[in-house]
Amino acid sequence: MGNESCEAWTQNAMNEAMTDDPLTSFRLDDRLIIVTGASEGIGRAFAESFARAGASIVLVSRRREKLEEVRAVITDRGGSAEIVPADVRQIGQLRALAESVQKLVQRDHRKLVLVNNAGFGFTKPAMEVSEQDWETLFETHVKGTFFCSQQIGSLMIERGYGKIINMSSTWSVTTQAGKSVYCAAKAAVSQLTAALSTEWAPLGVRVNALAPATTTTDSANERVLKDPARFEQMRSRIKLGHFAKPSDLVGAAIYLASGASDFVTGQTLFVDGGFTT
Repeated sequence: MGNESCEAWTQNAMNEAMTDDPLTSFRLDDRLIIVTGASEGIGRAFAESFARAGASIVLVSRRREKLEEVRAVITDRGGSAEIVPADVRQIGQLRALAESVQKLVQRDHRKLVLVNNAGFGFTKPAMEVSEQDWETLFETHVKGTFFCSQQIGSLMIERGYGKIINMSSTWSVTTQAGKSVYCAAKAAVSQLTAALSTEWAPLGVRVNALAPATTTTDSANERVLKDPARFEQMRSRIKLGHFAKPSDLVGAAIYLASGASDFVTGQTLFVDGGFTT
């Protein structure tokens, strides 16, 4: 590129930066966002917030009745949401999900975003972990994340654009007694995120992960509050002095789902109040 061409390109970029509202890149009006584990907790908070930012939502979990509750909240606020009951551990059900998403995309031509949020917390001493514990955890967190990414990612690749957000954890890089299997699963999710980003970046698909610290959902509260000593130990590791709320994660999720993060891929973004520092 010659000097004149380079200068012209630079000037055009500066002009666009001055005339465009920088906040518009965070809008989700052109997105169809699939959220797994959308029936409660973090997944529900994401789905409702994405809808308020303009996205059309596909709500996914095993329990249709719970998804109906979430859809009612979204539609009552003027948003749009579809329901596809599915167990992320079942590849056949993920193929059916992809077929449903394909039909929706053909109808409104939105850009696809997938949030692999389905999962559950797990704490058990290593000597007490059963084979079934291991298989259930890895099938949900790792197998489910991979094959959901594969099925929905193929639709993104066809269109030359897409965003995948995987839910990792602070436990992907830290440890605590009783967390061996959960640490291994979440470390796998972060490494899978990096590996998929390497393979799919040239095809227009960005793959990133969010890694929260302990977040105050109903299920997390039930687990942690059973053991006051563990509650205080975990809280004391968070530099900001308190656990996260689902709403604390929404800003980062909107950033990764939106066009504002189009030059970001392969990253695990820690939203942890300083837990890992």
